[in-house]
Amino acid sequence: MQSYTIGQAARLLGVSPDTARRWADAGRITTHRDEAGRRLVEGRDLAAFSVELAKSGAPEEDTPYTSARNAFPGIVTAIKLGDVAAQVEIQAGPHRLVSLLTREAVEELGLEVGMEATARVKSTNVHIDRV
Repeated sequence: MQSYTIGQAARLLGVSPDTARRWADAGRITTHRDEAGRRLVEGRDLAAFSVELAKSGAPEEDTPYTSARNAFPGIVTAIKLGDVAAQVEIQAGPHRLVSLLTREAVEELGLEVGMEATARVKSTNVHIDRV
């Protein structure tokens, strides 16, 4: 299973490394230390926490997310495999993206829950709502 440093986890959650450290100190994110003494977060734990965080509607702290060519770096939170098709969910900060693709593509990419991935969006139909 992939593990993430506090800095990597912070980037995937869309917060500062200091915020991620405070959450770890408070027990909100489970961490362990590697041989070098660095704090690491297991991918599955980070995936679960990112979903919980997004559902809580926690305020964003200087979120660094931008839509650079519609790329959303995040963490895989769910994979549903069918005989031919697959559904992959990615939590990118406060954004949950769902992609339908072939099972073969998921297997070729080696996608697993807790793994870092980037969702790229291209659409000819984009709707914008004004609040």
